[in-house]
Amino acid sequence: MVVLRSMTEEDIPAALALWQGLPGIGLRDADSPAALAKYLRRNPGCSFVALDEIGVLIGVSLAGHDGRRGYLHHVAVSERHRKQGLGRELVDRCAAALKAEGIEKINFWVKADNATGLAFWNRIGGRERTDLVIVSLILGDNPNA
Repeated sequence: MVVLRSMTEEDIPAALALWQGLPGIGLRDADSPAALAKYLRRNPGCSFVALDEIGVLIGVSLAGHDGRRGYLHHVAVSERHRKQGLGRELVDRCAAALKAEGIEKINFWVKADNATGLAFWNRIGGRERTDLVIVSLILGDNPNA
């Protein structure tokens, strides 16, 4: 039986291990344990994990908002546990938490070469925006920020 629950700071090492083991997930220095803990504290109850019957983390969705828009980061399910509705359930829980905060639109980023990720988002109703380009401004000396 799979258990879904809110993500806690204690889940960060297992989430990082899952993300690092999957193609299509790009981690940056901003995904350090300390930065992720800060994100969870800033957005309590918005991120979720899925645990298998023995408590191993098999899925995660990192979510938060800025008061106007919601954001999903690194939604992932272990390859062995895909096609069971876990990704959709994780996204639905994040969406419900964000909606409860008054958020009506969620944005997320998918690497252009992540065909699996793009197919997932299209299946659950995500729509690719072709009218925007992501522009980043690095505020320090770290190009991997």
